[in-house]
Amino acid sequence: MQRRGSHYAPRDRLWIAAMVHRTALRLPFAFTMKGELIMAKEKRNYAEITPEMNALAGLCVSDCRIRPEMYTEYKVFRGLRDLNGNGVLTGLTEISEIQSKKIVDGVELPCRGRLFYRGYDVEDLVSGFLKDQRFGFEETVYLLLFGVLPGEQELADFERMLADYRSLPNSFVRDMIMKAPSGNMMNSLARSVLAMYSYDKNPDDLSIPNVLRQCIQLISMFPLMAVYGYQAYDYYLDDSRSFFIHEPRPELSTAENILHMLRIDSSYTPLEARILDLALVLHAEHGGGNNSTFTTHVVSSSGTDTYSAVAAALGSLKGPKHGGANIKVVDMFRDIEEHVRDWEDREELTAYLEKILHKEAFDGAGLIYGMGHAVYSLSDPRAEILRGFVEQLSEEKGRQKEYRLYAAVEELAPRLIAGERTIYKGVCPNVDFYSGFAYDMLGLPKELYTPLFAVARIAGWSAHRLEELINAGKIIRPAYRNVQPRQAYVPLENREA
Repeated sequence: MQRRGSHYAPRDRLWIAAMVHRTALRLPFAFTMKGELIMAKEKRNYAEITPEMNALAGLCVSDCRIRPEMYTEYKVFRGLRDLNGNGVLTGLTEISEIQSKKIVDGVELPCRGRLFYRGYDVEDLVSGFLKDQRFGFEETVYLLLFGVLPGEQELADFERMLADYRSLPNSFVRDMIMKAPSGNMMNSLARSVLAMYSYDKNPDDLSIPNVLRQCIQLISMFPLMAVYGYQAYDYYLDDSRSFFIHEPRPELSTAENILHMLRIDSSYTPLEARILDLALVLHAEHGGGNNSTFTTHVVSSSGTDTYSAVAAALGSLKGPKHGGANIKVVDMFRDIEEHVRDWEDREELTAYLEKILHKEAFDGAGLIYGMGHAVYSLSDPRAEILRGFVEQLSEEKGRQKEYRLYAAVEELAPRLIAGERTIYKGVCPNVDFYSGFAYDMLGLPKELYTPLFAVARIAGWSAHRLEELINAGKIIRPAYRNVQPRQAYVPLENREA
């Protein structure tokens, strides 16, 4: 063993310490002189579900069932929503508003859906930047964070700030993204966010200037983390023959940079960039009550750091009931295209949609994905805005026949669902119905659909985190009613096997 003066070399000290602890604790591993790990026993398959685990799972399920009628008995609104889709009021916000009902002669009636960012109708915001032939995501981020529309110079300065932050720390791609790539890009994104804590000199400083700095940095970094994470996955786990990393360009918008970094030739059409930018704007925020935004409020209220709060929101968004719905829509339409011979035949298409509803086709869940929303009943304004641009893109890509299939399902599905199910409000296509098709026509890999949602929604999460910290409320701690009867303790020797 090499000695340096009166001290062992660092790796030697590591090896000695490992051997001492292994001897004392009888651990099944040791380190070589080079610091390499040696397993004394064959490596366990940690993903294996053993018979013992199945037995314990059965015990867990049998002892954790709560009768559904008890929720009604104790007036508990499951999912924090009543039968009409009204959310339980848990907070106040100035960031965004969803309107799906109106009062007429004292009676609440469903109305055409509208979405407001900081009091501005999203349709007006979209019309404004499209009329000026500008990209709108950066302006939307400014509005959500600061509550006002920027002037020309303010917007230019903010875009420059985003461009300046649009880079990752030295060796981050090599050390955090390329090593141990994940099969799910949301996990890769969350790991990258949590790793940023170690690169931040003031990660736990909850002053508003510091949190704002962290949020703007993450907004700028998310496209890189998502795209580079996919490149690593594609090369190492999906056997791609090429691996490339394009640096972002400061003169490009967020949407343009995503396409530039993702495509090997960095090329894209103006319409492609406009539609991706529009999708980012429409996904940037959606009221304080959606699952991931509420998660942001809950975790932020505990006083934790920005990176932990955003990672928690990513975990929420990853769920297929929240951020992954558009993938299900694309998969469902692939299935329809395979099993319906004539896409123009309404009777044949109706019959297959009925099979899907009866759990006889597609994934057996009985759902026509992309139809219906927790809040909207007559229309989702995001879907209505996106629909026209998706039709334009289908013409540019020569996929008009597929667009007509989507339009036909949009027309047929509400009537079929209403005829099959007991519903308490109308059924309309939501934004996921068309966004997946748009991403598919853009040639975006499905692995990036949900991360792109996060690239947009980090703007809303950031605004809500700042709002939670500025108003410095109590830690969010809802109540749960216990319905387990009290039991007398039984000594171990008297318990039944």
